[in-house]
Amino acid sequence: MANSEDFQKIVLKTNFIPSKVIETIYTGGKIQITSDEKYLITSLGEDVNVIDLETNDVVHQLEGNADTVSCFCVRPDNKGLVSAHRSLLLKYWDLETGLIVRSWKAHEAPVIAMDFDPTSTLVATGSADSTIKIWDVEKGYCTHNFRGHSGVISVLKFHFMPDKLELYSGSDDCQIRIWDLRKKMYVCVAALDTHVSVIRGLDVTTDGKYLISGARDKIVSITDLSNYKTLRSFPVFETVEAIGIVDEKYIPEDKRTKDGVYFYTGGEKGIIRIWNFSNGQCIRAQREGENGINNQINDVMYCKNSDQIVAVTSDQNILFYNINDFNRTRQIIGYNDEIIGLTTLGENEEYLAVASNSEQVRIYNLDSLDSDILLGHESIVICIDSSYDGKMLVTGSKDSNVFLWDIDMKKPRDERYKLLAECVGHTEAIGAVALSKKRNQFILTGSQDRTIKCWDITNLKKDNEVVTRLTSVYTVTAHDKDINSIDIAPNDKLFASGSQDKTAKIWSTADGSLLATLRGHRRGIWCVKFSPVDQVLATSSSDKTIKIWSLIDSSCLKTFEGHTNSVLQVSFLTSGMQLISSGSDGLVKLWTIKTNSCENTFDNHDDKVWALIPKKDEKYVITGGADSKINIWEDYTKQELEEKQKANEELILKEQDLSNFIMKKDYKNAIILSMELDQPFRLMQLFSEVLYQKKDPESILGLEAVDDVIFNLSNEQLEKLLLYIRDWNTNSKHSTVAQTVLNAILSYYDQEVLLKLPKLNEILDSLIPYTERHYKHSEQLMIDSNIIDFTLHSMDMLTSLDEFEDTIN
Repeated sequence: MANSEDFQKIVLKTNFIPSKVIETIYTGGKIQITSDEKYLITSLGEDVNVIDLETNDVVHQLEGNADTVSCFCVRPDNKGLVSAHRSLLLKYWDLETGLIVRSWKAHEAPVIAMDFDPTSTLVATGSADSTIKIWDVEKGYCTHNFRGHSGVISVLKFHFMPDKLELYSGSDDCQIRIWDLRKKMYVCVAALDTHVSVIRGLDVTTDGKYLISGARDKIVSITDLSNYKTLRSFPVFETVEAIGIVDEKYIPEDKRTKDGVYFYTGGEKGIIRIWNFSNGQCIRAQREGENGINNQINDVMYCKNSDQIVAVTSDQNILFYNINDFNRTRQIIGYNDEIIGLTTLGENEEYLAVASNSEQVRIYNLDSLDSDILLGHESIVICIDSSYDGKMLVTGSKDSNVFLWDIDMKKPRDERYKLLAECVGHTEAIGAVALSKKRNQFILTGSQDRTIKCWDITNLKKDNEVVTRLTSVYTVTAHDKDINSIDIAPNDKLFASGSQDKTAKIWSTADGSLLATLRGHRRGIWCVKFSPVDQVLATSSSDKTIKIWSLIDSSCLKTFEGHTNSVLQVSFLTSGMQLISSGSDGLVKLWTIKTNSCENTFDNHDDKVWALIPKKDEKYVITGGADSKINIWEDYTKQELEEKQKANEELILKEQDLSNFIMKKDYKNAIILSMELDQPFRLMQLFSEVLYQKKDPESILGLEAVDDVIFNLSNEQLEKLLLYIRDWNTNSKHSTVAQTVLNAILSYYDQEVLLKLPKLNEILDSLIPYTERHYKHSEQLMIDSNIIDFTLHSMDMLTSLDEFEDTIN
């Protein structure tokens, strides 16, 4: 009885809206965090993104209009930003509004390096043309032009003290040059040959005494700024891509030295290190592989307010660390490649595991969008699945391996993911994986070697320190071509497989025996899914269709057509009464099985939608595509029903108000409400009744209050009324009313106002022939000569007088 009542309460879904979108925010190049640590600024191809660090929302997207960004720099007061583009333009943006203030041409080659002075007045730009220019951003002119380097300018650093304003520059000519901006002559006060490779980092100690530099020659040098002499150089054993001074408070007391200079480095090994320059000692270093598979660090930012150090890696990951212990506090994934697999994790499905055409599995917190990276595979992860309780994850890769992970998101970040077992036996890439639905008993895997293997996991121990190497319980040669999908029935007794050989097959999970072969699709099958309640199976195919099959007699029960390209994913919704699908056409479609109809189509992807997964409560559906975008769709059915109900209630009330106005002969309010309700026939009747009664002889329409209504129409209302008049005028019974109202409009509105109406041309094309015919042949018309004068003048402006005369003749 309870089940029957629950069934009756089920409401078919009608609409989903994208409540949250995870998309590319960084594609390489410059990254900067504002000095107040409120915004993260990233380059995204031709645009610059301004991202709120608290919410991860894009606050502004500074559009480059097909002009790729080569570099940018934020004012220290966080009020503006200067971006450099491949068109050789500099653009100055207001960060509060996201609007461009001015743009100007800067150099004869792209700008590679930039820096603002501490007062936020001057910005220095270093170019591939070997020159450096200083610009007053508020007034928009060049104050200095420095020449001397013989290579591309790679780094710039301002140094401001009460008695000096200097600019330090590094280039791929291996020189560091020091420029004094207070001198009238634009000369280099010092040229340092302390490196033998490209200079990548410059910074000045807080007391202004020393300049520290790092280069790709694996050397760090320190220069005394009182005499511009090199004090010392020492090796750091990796090419340096970023370097900066660190406050002494972050250094343990037992490792501090007198007059110590402490700095961080990041480079090719993908490790952040903190050094003491006085003795060349490495004070603190990250573990090997902390940032991924030893991905190079391209940049490092030091956030003093939050005691964090931020690394930007070569695979576009932005990693936040506590500077005291290098524990990772946060991670932002700047770029996902094609999203090819999704599954939810955690007891409440608050996490999302993503396979993104990479050997890494990215795991997102769906609330904060904080992320982790799961490492282990040696090649692209193609397919993923999670256990019924969200505590296990299985991944299949092109490296022919299948990994089973224990997931505990309540543990510290470095203990959350543990590799439990490896399933070794397939000889080619893994195309499909599935975990048992009721209990964590077995894994099924399908491969390009055309076999399906079953792996027993009932005896796995999570506290085992050694990764278990599993052997398959059974292996079946399943299909003639690649296996794209495997799904397990809710009772764990059956599983289905779909293949490029155009067939889907039903198997027994107990021994892998074949129970049925489903034939009917004209092209390969991408996805198979069991219904959660009925004995049916859904399949989606490259033939642009979805089919539902009976598990009892293997017959095809329904076929759904509507996608314009391959249907890549399908899943049941609403207790098995609906389907949701995604395709190569970039569309997501919602289907009702009983009526065989498409309820709605959702379009927020720009390419193939490879992945689709509903959450268990079906309040959200998550999709991922080849456009590197993940959409989290919220079920909007309930809100939509409430909005419709509210609109209907408001309509009923307005209808009642209209009836009351008519009964009271309150023509003014009745006419206003009739227009609002879009009821042209009732409006025409009201005008006719007012004209018939003619209570005010001096009024054009018969009542001055109604004349006032016409006089106070908005442009939108005016255009709507003219369209009504056009339709009324086609019937001779209504032409008197139509032309009288038209006469009132022409009496109250200037021609210039009317000519600005978007649909005037359409109105005149239909209205004028009828107006002329009625004007010539009817003796009862109350038409004013204004009408013909107006239409002649309008048509003369819109087309030509000759064409108009041909029309009326």
